[in-house]
Amino acid sequence: MADTSIKKVDSTHSPKGQQGQKYLASGKSLSMRLWEDEQPGEPKEPATREYETVGYVISGRAELHLEGQVVLLETGNSWVVPKGASHTYKILESFTAVEATSPPAEIHGRDES
Repeated sequence: MADTSIKKVDSTHSPKGQQGQKYLASGKSLSMRLWEDEQPGEPKEPATREYETVGYVISGRAELHLEGQVVLLETGNSWVVPKGASHTYKILESFTAVEATSPPAEIHGRDES
């Protein structure tokens, strides 16, 4: 029998990751997280992750630095970071975005390495 359960997550009670992300709904093969009011600053060291990420900018602006490319992300833009791609973000103005990761970023410590 197929899984027909429903999950509802109230983001005011969502757990936070070490980098400030809020973990939202999560299924077996994908999950969501929220980056809320991230402030401008220098980009972190580039990282590679064992999951694919798709994101959508709710507000603000940032640069996505990915494998030698730089892409400006603004309100209404969406993006993809392939699994294993070296990347980082430089926040240019207060930034809020939602991302989906597959497989779920928070499982097995994938998000914290």
